[in-house]
Amino acid sequence: QVQLVESGGGLVQAGGSLRLSCAASGRTFSRYAWFRQAPGKEREFVAAIRWSDGYTSYTDSAKGRFTISRDSAKGTVFLHLNSLKPDDTAVYYCAAGSGGPSRDKYDHWGQGIQVTVSS
Repeated sequence: QVQLVESGGGLVQAGGSLRLSCAASGRTFSRYAWFRQAPGKEREFVAAIRWSDGYTSYTDSAKGRFTISRDSAKGTVFLHLNSLKPDDTAVYYCAAGSGGPSRDKYDHWGQGIQVTVSS
């Protein structure tokens, strides 16, 4: 059974940092990604990583501030959030699947974790 369990969210001031973790179990997928959903908005792609070689991709708003990485030995995917802004406030979701920025490429999702950035 595939499980994705997020951790590391919380409340942080603008300009601060957080590290989100996604512990994956059950099987390995070709891509892992982070999406986020703010209140009243669609769930949007943030970043993705190819498990085999660590190749990464980001949405424009994440480039230069967020970093996705993985620890293959531990089966964990990370999202390092730096220079956070109030607009980054959202529930962040870990996802596993075949890749790309589209939600329908991911078959498995974590339960989501809240990130709140205060001004």
